[in-house]
Amino acid sequence: MLKFVDYDIVFQEIPDEVTLAINLSNCPYSCKGCHSPHLQQDIGTALNESALAGLLQSYGKAITCLCFMGGDADTGQLYQLAYFVRESCGGKIKTAWYSGNDRIPDNCKAYFDFVKTGPYVEMLGGLNKSTSNQRLYRIENGDITDITYRMQTAVESSTQ
Repeated sequence: MLKFVDYDIVFQEIPDEVTLAINLSNCPYSCKGCHSPHLQQDIGTALNESALAGLLQSYGKAITCLCFMGGDADTGQLYQLAYFVRESCGGKIKTAWYSGNDRIPDNCKAYFDFVKTGPYVEMLGGLNKSTSNQRLYRIENGDITDITYRMQTAVESSTQ
């Protein structure tokens, strides 16, 4: 079962999108230097279609993307919820998944517009660092494009 701890509207997780980021607990990776180690615990409120519908009703007109921050502990339910978002919003809200997995699962193409892969490796840094092992991909018409550079360019531009 997926559980969420909190959520927020964010602007830097997915390029060019106003994103409702939902922080999911029970992360299986235990990355050293994790910015949210509490999410490694099995805590929070059940995330099901009813809870997601409530969030979409509250924020649907203010967002262009919904990002599941985690969910690796139950990918079956994660895919089901991503499908629910696509169906209930008529494709008007994009879906994204921040996964700690090293690779993109083949079947996620049907559910997500964006997927971030890779565990956090403290010495390599996050997506905003050119040394990062993490990657952000855009999925469009079955094609997968690495857009990690967009995360690094956005950060570099904002610090100049």
